[in-house]
Amino acid sequence: MNPRNAGEIEKADGVGIAGNMVCGDVMQIFIKVNKSADGNNKHDLIEDIKFKTMGCAAAIATSSMITEIAMRKTAEEGLKITMEDVADALDGLPPVKMHCSNLALDALAEAIYDYFSKNNYEISEDLKNAHKRIKKEREYAEHLGGK
Repeated sequence: MNPRNAGEIEKADGVGIAGNMVCGDVMQIFIKVNKSADGNNKHDLIEDIKFKTMGCAAAIATSSMITEIAMRKTAEEGLKITMEDVADALDGLPPVKMHCSNLALDALAEAIYDYFSKNNYEISEDLKNAHKRIKKEREYAEHLGGK
């Protein structure tokens, strides 16, 4: 009922977008990262995070909640958030809406991927594979939308 962290971060350190062509939800996550003094990206903290979502109430709620959970965590910790974490923080989601938490996680993963790429950080195989999957899904949806 009261989404938090809605909006956009100008000059974001990372931006991610994910969507679902079946339900039509699209989520965009923006992150501002405080780089660690020791130069170790595993200690870089997400100091600000915002979202823009076009979708149902569950899509907006999961987008908002992912920003609340990821705030003040390292990027690496952000990648470990699960859809169950999001649903639990919302006191549950109907089974038919669980995919919304996956979309929010995908948008966060894309924002972190973008941040790592811009800073020439090592990207894990898991994150590379997630990026390829999300990108392929987005391109397919864009292709269908263009017809």
